[in-house]
Amino acid sequence: MIGVVGAGTIGTGVAQSLAQAEHKVVLVDTSADALDRARAEIGRAVRFQRLVAPKLRTFAPAEVLDRITFTQDLDELATASVVIENVSEKWPAKEPVYRALDRICEPGCVFVVNTSCFPITDVAALTSRPGQVIGLHFMNPVPLKPVVELIPGWHTTPATIETAQSLLASMGKTSITVNDSPGFVSNRVLMLTINEAAFCRAEGIASAEAIDELFKRCFGHEMGPLETADLIGVDTILHSLEVLHERFGDSKYRPCPLLRTMVAAGLLGRKSGEGFHHYGITGDRRPATQGA
Repeated sequence: MIGVVGAGTIGTGVAQSLAQAEHKVVLVDTSADALDRARAEIGRAVRFQRLVAPKLRTFAPAEVLDRITFTQDLDELATASVVIENVSEKWPAKEPVYRALDRICEPGCVFVVNTSCFPITDVAALTSRPGQVIGLHFMNPVPLKPVVELIPGWHTTPATIETAQSLLASMGKTSITVNDSPGFVSNRVLMLTINEAAFCRAEGIASAEAIDELFKRCFGHEMGPLETADLIGVDTILHSLEVLHERFGDSKYRPCPLLRTMVAAGLLGRKSGEGFHHYGITGDRRPATQGA
């Protein structure tokens, strides 16, 4: 059984991908509403996967959902072989989770840190099993992205790396290994791009639509930086930049003030129905407190 902690956008996608790979999954979140949204989102995503990714294997929603247990009880992870953590990018949120998991889970359980900015070695230090802690930075949307950034910590053992790679292979994914550092490679580059795009928007240099069109039509990107921010979640972007700014002490990571204003206003992107762009849906305009 594989445990997944955090039923936000990424955690929900991880749970779906694992269940589609025929793993038994226990998805844990402190919020019953978040779990209800995760159940509904997985059902919707599975139904529409054949339309957005026709080359991938198709599933019946019930088949996938039957493999997932939705619970608020962290103790249900006691027999998990691997636990993948996806809580928000805030150290006060992550720290108690790892201390609890270290107490609850069996000694052989591997902890996977699905973070976009915290060093894996720092997280591993919260546990009594630093050799069994590894980073996997899943990309959004998880079921459709075939590559994962893999980050061993200082103490991560070869056996733990093999466990992570085998799990990814079972999900039809491969990995690119990078060294441990705040933000790793992908987010050190991506967050700067999104942040500078937000500054361009805030300063009135161009509209969000124009900024994104430049990146799609000039550079061949599938999505522009502000569309990407809306997909990830503007609150997650802000939290990631705050961590990078704190860890490196470098002003280049100073978050654009517009990001703070948008988060305060509940303009979080796709999950709230509005961010840098409008999505024509009614969402929950409150900052997310669970999964990244």
